[in-house]
Amino acid sequence: MRIIAGKFRGRILHPPKGLPVRPTTDLAKESLFNILNNRIDFETVRVLDLFAGTGNISLEFASRGATEVVAIDQNAKCVEFIRKSSLDMGFNDLFTIRGNVFGYLKTSSGKFDIIFADPPYDLQETITIPDLIFGHSLLESDGWLVIEHDAFKSFVSHANFVEERRYGKVHFSFFRVTGNFSEA
Repeated sequence: MRIIAGKFRGRILHPPKGLPVRPTTDLAKESLFNILNNRIDFETVRVLDLFAGTGNISLEFASRGATEVVAIDQNAKCVEFIRKSSLDMGFNDLFTIRGNVFGYLKTSSGKFDIIFADPPYDLQETITIPDLIFGHSLLESDGWLVIEHDAFKSFVSHANFVEERRYGKVHFSFFRVTGNFSEA
């Protein structure tokens, strides 16, 4: 795993062995950030990274200058690795929360420009994530929700769904607040 762009471009991340994670591949991550690069200004966004795992995505956003990144994972070792990596790189605006993502979504009152979710592929509750986010108005009106998932989940019938992109076995579904599809 490496950081693709920004202040720490090329930095290799060395998470400890045994973390219960499936990191987004470099190819899929690079493709995702190329798409986002055409849609957002990284230096003006607040980011929420759900199921943050190694922090691969959080650290990429921070390296690109995001104004704030909140990384949530329920695994203490994952959260500690993200926190340590963030401190090592001097990121003052990357915050970690150890907790249940679904509990956080139900109680948070914050608004984000980008919400990225990379739940375990076999997690059945993944399909409920868009409803929780849009139902609790956690996304800014011009923001993007991106969910990484496998081929066995489909969000195409969701009212806020915009498009799906595939990179090998990795699928990204993109969502917007209803009616904001001009940049899709």
